[in-house]
Amino acid sequence: MIGLNFLGFLSMQPVIKLLKSARALSLSFDEFFILLALVVLTLFFGFTTENFFSTRTLFSILAQLPTLTVITIGMTLVLISGGIDLSVGSVVALSSAIIGISFSMLELPFFFAAVLGILAGGCVGLINGILGSYFRLPIFIVTLGMLEISRGTAYMITTSQTVYIGPSIQWLSLPISGLGVSISFVIALLLVVFAQLLLTRTVFGRYIIAIGTNETAAKISGIRTEPYLASVLVISGMLAGIGGLMSASYLGASDPNAAIGLELSAIAAAVIGGTSLMGGRGSIIGAFIGVMIISVLQNGLAQLGVSEPFKRLITGMVIILAVLIDRWRHRL
Repeated sequence: MIGLNFLGFLSMQPVIKLLKSARALSLSFDEFFILLALVVLTLFFGFTTENFFSTRTLFSILAQLPTLTVITIGMTLVLISGGIDLSVGSVVALSSAIIGISFSMLELPFFFAAVLGILAGGCVGLINGILGSYFRLPIFIVTLGMLEISRGTAYMITTSQTVYIGPSIQWLSLPISGLGVSISFVIALLLVVFAQLLLTRTVFGRYIIAIGTNETAAKISGIRTEPYLASVLVISGMLAGIGGLMSASYLGASDPNAAIGLELSAIAAAVIGGTSLMGGRGSIIGAFIGVMIISVLQNGLAQLGVSEPFKRLITGMVIILAVLIDRWRHRL
């Protein structure tokens, strides 16, 4: 009997360690559950494919994370405030195009080209914010319109051609010696930490949560909602601009067709990570775990030999499932 109890205790040790790790990281129940889902998904692909547990696969996943991560940070903040930003994928392409043209054709220094691209994203976010917050136009329609405007502008300035940049920008996506991760990945991680602190430790973060929960009540309590709603859209636009820089670095070129549909992956990652589409609830750390789930899913399906149409079908089902889970959580 003692032996059985001892074996049972040993079998519980991994679970106990995982729970202690979650507590040490101050993970909420939702974040712990999402992290557990990531572990299960990773183990599934690890045992069903030959090379998933390999350095090559790990580096492939880490290389693809930065762009989606920074976009999802902005999307999460916008969703928490009760809005949505459908323009981010096209803003990535626009920012990337501006960086490519500025650096390769206008021969501006890399720093100025990068700043121009990021500022372009911020300008798109500012337009979204003014029209949605101050003019009270439906933010869904405003950002949908800016999606088309940004993509069309990217096509116009590149004449619908890919602008080659080359090694001059690819150093951002190359692994740092001794670390194995790129500068882009480090920047993305730092932005995750900063955004989480902004959301949980500042007045700004508390206000956007309050606005997303009940904007009318926030106004009655004395909060001027318009500047905060506009600010999160500007932040989202600038983060999409940074995503454009990372995309250009990863590809070594500015592609006007880049990031098509990436806004859907960002929404899915945010919702999987515990962010409510109704506003007022969400976590940057949870959204980052959601990004990792999306990336692991895409890489795992590719290694299983799943065709592109079927991969899109599965990704779409994951998005619908994430929305259903969000609805279920909202009713509790």
